[in-house]
Amino acid sequence: MFSLEDLQLYWWFLVSVIGGFFVFMMFVQGGQTLLYSLGRTEDQRDLIINSLGRKWEIGFSSLVMFGGALFAAFPLFYSVSFGGAYYVWMAILFCFIIQAVSYEYRKKPDNFFGQKFYENLLFINGSLGIFLIGVALGTLFSGGNFIVNDMNLSQWTNSYYGLEALINPFNVVFGLVLVFLSRIQALLYFYNSLDNSEIHNRIVRLLRKEFTIFLPFFLLFVFALLVNNGYSYEPFHKMVYIESYKFLKTFIQNPFMLSIFVLGVVLFLFAIYNVLVNKKSNSIWYLGVATIMIVTTLLMLLGLDKSVIYPSISNMQSSLTIHNSSGSYYTLEIMSYVSLLVPVVLGYIILVWRSMDKTKLTIDEVKSDHHHY
Repeated sequence: MFSLEDLQLYWWFLVSVIGGFFVFMMFVQGGQTLLYSLGRTEDQRDLIINSLGRKWEIGFSSLVMFGGALFAAFPLFYSVSFGGAYYVWMAILFCFIIQAVSYEYRKKPDNFFGQKFYENLLFINGSLGIFLIGVALGTLFSGGNFIVNDMNLSQWTNSYYGLEALINPFNVVFGLVLVFLSRIQALLYFYNSLDNSEIHNRIVRLLRKEFTIFLPFFLLFVFALLVNNGYSYEPFHKMVYIESYKFLKTFIQNPFMLSIFVLGVVLFLFAIYNVLVNKKSNSIWYLGVATIMIVTTLLMLLGLDKSVIYPSISNMQSSLTIHNSSGSYYTLEIMSYVSLLVPVVLGYIILVWRSMDKTKLTIDEVKSDHHHY
């Protein structure tokens, strides 16, 4: 029989893994921002959009799964973050709504706004949408302006409702990391899924540039994470306090998590090297596994070693942990049985993915497809 703490940790692990998978699926958004960098003709742009069009629903579903898992397992966290940082999450939702509309109407005959209008919406989804998600996730480390009373009723303490996170340098850097990560992932995805030599040549050239921009932001984010103060809580009285070098200490006290993180970074670098030097098209899978490992590890840091998953800047004692924001034992136990179906869902996604990508997509195939994006 599992204890309540075991179930809380289990569900935070599931949330972390789903979050890692969602970040991997952001290659769809990254690819949307590269439409005119890689596609110089309309046929090439159609090829790129149709390759992404086969995957965008999986990415959207992973976002819904991420939010759904938080809502089911950690309802107080969900209500405080999504209900308090309202403007940020509504902006994110808007960015994903216009993505769905754009894939549906981009190639509709005689559409009122024209094809370029919807391509611009896809760029907004892939740039602003991903940046705002990075900013929102950054607040899990940097904190939000909320208070929670004894009845678990929360209140945001300013009128910006989450937009103030945009002036925090840590959040901004994390947002930029996700933007350029999504573009790098998209480049490797296209290299694996498209059969077009001109686009392949542009991918190799652009990958060097994107990686050169991404690396300083990523190193800055990791450095800030390790040297900044973090929030911990005293296990008996549940009092929250500031701890110096919090996440560096968590890594040191959990060498397995540190090993997973380092291995993920090494695998990430190998994937880039495999394209730039060896010209291997299957590098997206190394990069995907690396992304999931890195993101899962970073999110898991918040659930280990008496850490806080959502610090309160307004009132430190209102900060949320996996213990004071989770559902009841009965809720977590019942949902744990349901979660055993997750591997089945992932297996189905893999089978569908392999079926769609059995052969590389060509311009001729897109032209012959009666339903294209």
